[in-house]
Amino acid sequence: MSGKSQLHFQALLIANEQRNAYGLRYNDYERYRKHCYNRTHRLRSSLKMTYGRGREFKKLPPINLETVKEGHLQLLLFEAERAWAHSQEMQAESLKLSSTAKSSSGSAAEAAAKQSSSLRKHATRRMRRSIHWATQLLSHCQALYAQSRLSAEDLTQVNTYTLILNGRFLHQRYEFEDALVQLSVARNLLDALADAAATSRAQALAVAFADEIGPEIRHCAHELRRDKAYDVDAVVADVAPKHRNALVQDCDAILAGLKDETGAVGQGKGKLKELLWEDEPVPVRNPELVDVLLKVQEAEERLSAAEKPGGDEHGKSEKGKAGKGARSKRGVASYDAILLALSEAEDVARKLAEGQKLSGATAAAGTRDIHFVHAYIVYQLLSRRVQRDLLLTSTLLHQLHAAQKAHASSRKMHVDARLYPAIVKLLDSVLQSLEQMRTLPIVDESPDLAAAVDARLSFTKARRCYYLAWCYVPLKKYAETLSLTQHASIHLRECRSMLAPTIDTDSINDGEPAFYPLTLAALDKLEEELTLDSTSFKNDWFAYNGGSLDPESSKTHKKPLFFDIALNYINLDIDRLQERAGKVPGTKAAPVAAPVPQAAEKKTQASRAKVEETERSATPEPSSQARGGLSSLLGGWWGRS
Repeated sequence: MSGKSQLHFQALLIANEQRNAYGLRYNDYERYRKHCYNRTHRLRSSLKMTYGRGREFKKLPPINLETVKEGHLQLLLFEAERAWAHSQEMQAESLKLSSTAKSSSGSAAEAAAKQSSSLRKHATRRMRRSIHWATQLLSHCQALYAQSRLSAEDLTQVNTYTLILNGRFLHQRYEFEDALVQLSVARNLLDALADAAATSRAQALAVAFADEIGPEIRHCAHELRRDKAYDVDAVVADVAPKHRNALVQDCDAILAGLKDETGAVGQGKGKLKELLWEDEPVPVRNPELVDVLLKVQEAEERLSAAEKPGGDEHGKSEKGKAGKGARSKRGVASYDAILLALSEAEDVARKLAEGQKLSGATAAAGTRDIHFVHAYIVYQLLSRRVQRDLLLTSTLLHQLHAAQKAHASSRKMHVDARLYPAIVKLLDSVLQSLEQMRTLPIVDESPDLAAAVDARLSFTKARRCYYLAWCYVPLKKYAETLSLTQHASIHLRECRSMLAPTIDTDSINDGEPAFYPLTLAALDKLEEELTLDSTSFKNDWFAYNGGSLDPESSKTHKKPLFFDIALNYINLDIDRLQERAGKVPGTKAAPVAAPVPQAAEKKTQASRAKVEETERSATPEPSSQARGGLSSLLGGWWGRS
């Protein structure tokens, strides 16, 4: 015993990883068959078990259990996988030819039917070869288990793998009773592996294979006219205990050893916490998905240790402490790690959903399948993205409020021109995430959650309009500013109408985590800010150009009010006054005249002054004889030309 090494060989784990990585996720049996061929060739070369070169055939000696390695067991497994994949490939081709024969006529239909029959026979031979390799693998593993060189868990996996191949072969030959027995015992062993799993990944592996053979068990039970054939668990509970000791050598002893090996399973590092949606568990039935969700769980634990999330940034941003900026930076870094892990999980779930859709497999009625899990992961991804963007927004507003406190007048202080556009951009990202969240099936099917998301959409639109209005203030575009504040008020009323009836049962406020907490107090505060700022914007607009829509109107000339009365009595040349005041924008240059004597120039100036004096003295005075009655009293108002 001391000179013999302990082996660790998990047949189901290796088969699952290789199938998903090399084509079987999308039912590409040809690619997987070629991969198994290459893998067996490499294993034979490394183990010095080749059949010779050229035409020389070298028969291999039997495997010596004293010197057996894990590579020898892998070689037998990949030989079985290669033959099984070749069988499934030819079986699929046979079905295509059979359908072609039915749709054709004459010699073409006869040739297609003959070729289809030949392929079925070849597929049967390859399936028998696969079972042969699997049985040889099982015999070696049983011998190793007897020598205590292989664990009970590894032997149980090999037993399960062999039973699944036998059951599928019998199912293809329409031997439903024997197939039901083989597949039911395999399902029973898988349930035992899942119950005794030390990690969530091992549990998901057993559940994945159990889900894979579930439809075949249901079909066999239906063909045998069994009662409640749709209930796979009941069928397995009835059939497996009667036959498992006959099909599996020392089955009860192996299962007892399996329990002794694993012991009590606690919440260790490899255990995934239970995921809940509306107080119902979210099924994670794939090892790949468990791996990425464990990364998400670790990232969330680091976030909880770095900073407690979920604060109401609308009502507490100006009450933050001095160290909030540093904590926010750490929180943003933690959110980035969560988003990266959730993005990876979403990618894996999407591929699994696409593979299930291509294979045509459907989950049992009333159960949550991989499509539901994918929607759940997308919801978590979007909620964390919203939480991160709101944290960044809260950090920017905290800096703004800190600067306002340092100035006596917050409205007149200098604000960085990049601040409000940055806030608007973050709120745009929040809107995009909420809109994607609203289209998810799991949100649309929940009226309370859909109403909560709609309320946050309206509130975010109101905030976006409010901060976008501040972007126009430095440009003196007050018309656009007031228009945006009015739009913000409309969105705020929409939000209040949706939030007020369901504020006590809000699904997002009561969720874990509450990624976007929203209260009526936050609505009241934003409405108060909108009212105050709208009045301030109107005052600034009137002081700027009197409320005119033309921004250039403040620069043009306006006739003083004095001239409305004075022009009733005198004829005043406004252009001449502007010219003398030097305010004419573009006076035409006078033509250059020939030089005249200085005496003539003085005479011209004297005569011009005399003419102006004559014109000024000729201004008529109002006469009571010229106008009488009502016209003389109101002539100052009605006498304007």
